[in-house]
Amino acid sequence: MSSADFEKLSLQFSGQQNSLNELVSARQQLETQLQENKIVMAEFEHLNDSSKIYKLTGPVLMPQEYGEAKLNVGKRLEFIEAEIKRVESKIAEEEASMEKTRDQLLAIRSSMQ
Repeated sequence: MSSADFEKLSLQFSGQQNSLNELVSARQQLETQLQENKIVMAEFEHLNDSSKIYKLTGPVLMPQEYGEAKLNVGKRLEFIEAEIKRVESKIAEEEASMEKTRDQLLAIRSSMQ
């Protein structure tokens, strides 16, 4: 293997690191959203069906029914949890790909010495 192959794999590995960093950042953002929505769901436990609930839509607060608001937050929680699983799966795939590339780089480096 040549130094050109080594350079190509090095660039590929660098790209994989960047991709992994973006995925980890997305995972952290989703985790933050999940915690925020869990807090909202916990707040619903202190309310009753007659409580007034408002939803921020653009710059306007719109009234919303208790049942509808609780259902929306529940669906949002399900969606965020599914997205977290999807991102975690991508992270695992990227880590496996990086491990393979790293092994190839080490093999080339040892053959060049």
